[in-house]
Amino acid sequence: MGGRIGRAVFHLAVTVLVLLLAGRTYQETAIAHARSAGSLRKTWAVVVDTASHTRSGQTGGGQDGGERPFTSHTYAVELRLGKELKTVDDVGYDAMHELTRGQQVEVGLWHGRVVEIGERDVWPGWHVAALDGTLFVLYPPIMAYLIALAVSARTYMTSRSNGVRLTREDRLGAFWSGFLVGLAEIAVLIVCAAFGNGPVYWPVIPIGAGALVAVVRLRLIADPPLGKVPRR
Repeated sequence: MGGRIGRAVFHLAVTVLVLLLAGRTYQETAIAHARSAGSLRKTWAVVVDTASHTRSGQTGGGQDGGERPFTSHTYAVELRLGKELKTVDDVGYDAMHELTRGQQVEVGLWHGRVVEIGERDVWPGWHVAALDGTLFVLYPPIMAYLIALAVSARTYMTSRSNGVRLTREDRLGAFWSGFLVGLAEIAVLIVCAAFGNGPVYWPVIPIGAGALVAVVRLRLIADPPLGKVPRR
């Protein structure tokens, strides 16, 4: 009984994480598409207030003790859109330095969220915050779960369609092949992100590549190329 409850809680927790990841991926992809297509809703707003936030610390270090102090500045802007007040956090200097209290500016909205101020991007995108940070850390197990689901689904379909019974070794081999491909894709995406070239829909790539490799491997086992005897 306890084992069933534990498995149910596990599946529920992972399902919630998958839905959160899917929601964030859709949001970032839709906003990027709306910006590139020029389909953000444009309206006028009044700058009510601005605030500056300063963060300082040490960077570097290691055996040579080469720590260097750093200071970063972010800004928050409070806007009035009609009777509604909206606060935009983590605004960069480029979008901020021309804004003054009482100034009227054109803003671009996506489903009520401020994405642009004066044609400058103020949407934070993927960033290390509470939700995104959790999804970054838990992405590998989420990917593993979805690849395992793809393997299970393909195994079931193979059994129903042509009566081939895939062994545990077959399924594990397909899973690990897909998972390792997914990890390789994650490494490539990290390098791309370091150079500022990461796609906003990045979560789809490792999961899709890993699931595809796993499913193709199972298909080759169940339905081998011409000249090899198919398994029954």
